[in-house]
Amino acid sequence: MAITLPHIEDSNNTVYFPPVGKFETFQDDAHYEEKVREWGLSTTREVKKEFWYKEKSQQRLVTVKGYQAYGESDDYYTIIIEFQDGNLSCIHPAYLKEMQSPSFGKALTAGFSAPSEKEAPKKDSEKSEDVTKNPSENSNKTKPSAKKAKKEKQPALELPAEKAHFTAKVKQFALSWNHFNEENDEVIVLEDVVIEENEPIEVGLGWCSHSKTLKKFELKPGESLEFDGKIVKKKLPKGKDCDEEFIVEEAVTYKINNPSKIKKS
Repeated sequence: MAITLPHIEDSNNTVYFPPVGKFETFQDDAHYEEKVREWGLSTTREVKKEFWYKEKSQQRLVTVKGYQAYGESDDYYTIIIEFQDGNLSCIHPAYLKEMQSPSFGKALTAGFSAPSEKEAPKKDSEKSEDVTKNPSENSNKTKPSAKKAKKEKQPALELPAEKAHFTAKVKQFALSWNHFNEENDEVIVLEDVVIEENEPIEVGLGWCSHSKTLKKFELKPGESLEFDGKIVKKKLPKGKDCDEEFIVEEAVTYKINNPSKIKKS
């Protein structure tokens, strides 16, 4: 017999995880659609505005109000959802994506199995064995990689918190792996990126999603652009199983979100 979750709005049975500190909100509908698609929450032509938050005894409708990025390169996200009673809560986008599946309610009833405590020490002991077998060999391997990491580390830039005006040049089109929907996304790699302020900030390389708006301009490598957008520190993930022409060889550390007022120059 199928188990159905009642469509009720009962805040007393929900444990909330309210956001700590400020969180990013969406600049406009285009920015919202870009992020929701990036997280794999909507694959339809018209991007969803409401999502199911499912618990053992109920399911509730929520909307996505914003997000917080974390990790050394801001590669990971916690999204902020709002319930119909106005309460805010944090959730990982992949978990909210799972909740949209019709089979999610059955998984809740069956319960989730946690990793056994016996396995964790085994993994730790295996690692310690590898280190102790030949300590000189391990130390020799780690030293060059540490030096290499220091050489590749870029100086931190003071990025503007709000939208800014940019000039840049199209370097190449590429594919980037999206671990939320487990497929490659189309992106544009930009070079000679400059934040045009009173004192211009030279960024160098940057990247952005090859959105519907940008596709209208039929951009080509070598073309110069100027546009408005918001820049964040987020490393470009390399694409998987794609042709060499769509692979980015250099590390690209900064992403430009939702470019607008685009002009070819």
